[in-house]
Amino acid sequence: MNLNKILPENGPPISEVTRYIEKYKNDLIVIKYGGNVLIDRNIFDNFITDISILNKLGLSIIVVHGGGPRIKKELEKLNIQSKFIKGLRVTDKKIIDIVERVLIDFNIDIVNSLKKKGSNAISIHTKSRNIIEVVPETPELGFVGIPNKINNDILLSIIKEKKIPIISPLGLGKGNQAHNINGDTAAMAVAKSLKSRRLLLMTNVDGVLDKTKNLIEEISSSKILEMIKDDTITGGMIPKIHACLDAVNNGVTAVGIINGTKKHSCLWEIFSDKGSGTLIRK
Repeated sequence: MNLNKILPENGPPISEVTRYIEKYKNDLIVIKYGGNVLIDRNIFDNFITDISILNKLGLSIIVVHGGGPRIKKELEKLNIQSKFIKGLRVTDKKIIDIVERVLIDFNIDIVNSLKKKGSNAISIHTKSRNIIEVVPETPELGFVGIPNKINNDILLSIIKEKKIPIISPLGLGKGNQAHNINGDTAAMAVAKSLKSRRLLLMTNVDGVLDKTKNLIEEISSSKILEMIKDDTITGGMIPKIHACLDAVNNGVTAVGIINGTKKHSCLWEIFSDKGSGTLIRK
């Protein structure tokens, strides 16, 4: 394998990459590509490049994508008002049909973009190879689901063929009704079910910052809970952190929060000693 041909010039050093390929060769890595990182096409292309590189280097990658901003845009275009309860969109029959369509379109976009880079990817969503079974989160949220079962066999057979499963945050409930799932929750459920070596959450922030706004490169779950208690970690980062803790307490070796808007952050996180964001361990 000619690494010079595969790796980008501004990526991690080849000496480190070689070592980490060896380290991860029998492991699974789940990557959650957040909705807020998706808006800029250049950032999207950078992400596609990185995923394709990981695939060509022989790593077993599973991608779970979000789509919040795209859904918001579509609902605004159709002049549909959304109601939120504790940050979650109330999803009625009309809205779930739109959410499902937008997420599946985006899923197909990712799969086709990877094919153009020479990597084979497979769409997974409620209309094709659904792997997520859900129970409703609460009745007042409508068709919003919590995963209660993941079909690992479908994912493992795709990985065995050296292809990349691309998973929409959708699942089926009673009567095969589609439900929307929070993207982090979906990624965490998949990572836990597969007991993956890594779960990477790609966001638009550098990672977990301390009181003086410096990046914390590695942190334990007990330390991070203290940071929530003393208000160092606030707002939208709290549910993200709880998702990370749930993962590391249930069989995922470590979770990385990285900035998806930075070039090759995925490669730096997986293939370099210094990483590119915050690594959370048990």
